Amino acid sequence: MRIAIGSDHAGFELKEFIKKSLLSAGYEILDFGTNSCNPVDYPVFAKKVCLSVINQETTAGILICGTGIGMSISANKIKGIRAALCSEELSARLSRLHNNANVLCLGARIIGTELALSIVKAWLSTPFEGGRHQKRVEMIEWVAE
Repeated sequence: MRIAIGSDHAGFELKEFIKKSLLSAGYEILDFGTNSCNPVDYPVFAKKVCLSVINQETTAGILICGTGIGMSISANKIKGIRAALCSEELSARLSRLHNNANVLCLGARIIGTELALSIVKAWLSTPFEGGRHQKRVEMIEWVAE
């Protein structure tokens, strides 16, 4: 599975931790930056990651900023993106199971590294259930039009 990952300066260290962990687990990672703790604008990185998902260069995306809120808002402005801000495993699983989320957003200043990694693992390992949820996911697309 090929995963896009990106962060702003506040999420840089967590991004690096998650990237290293996923690489060790055999995932292919496309890192869209940032590459340091120097201040940057999070929407730039949200757009890069989301476009890689939309263009099917990657299977899914992970975005990290201080709270995860800015990345989530930015990502969800892009048609075809269903970004979920998750701070615990249950929301991560349900965002995939019921909403077919294709981008996970995390808040580096909200959760610790180990919790973040367990959220990522739960999110990546949960498939979309489909069925009764498919119609609702399709409705999200026409709401965006």
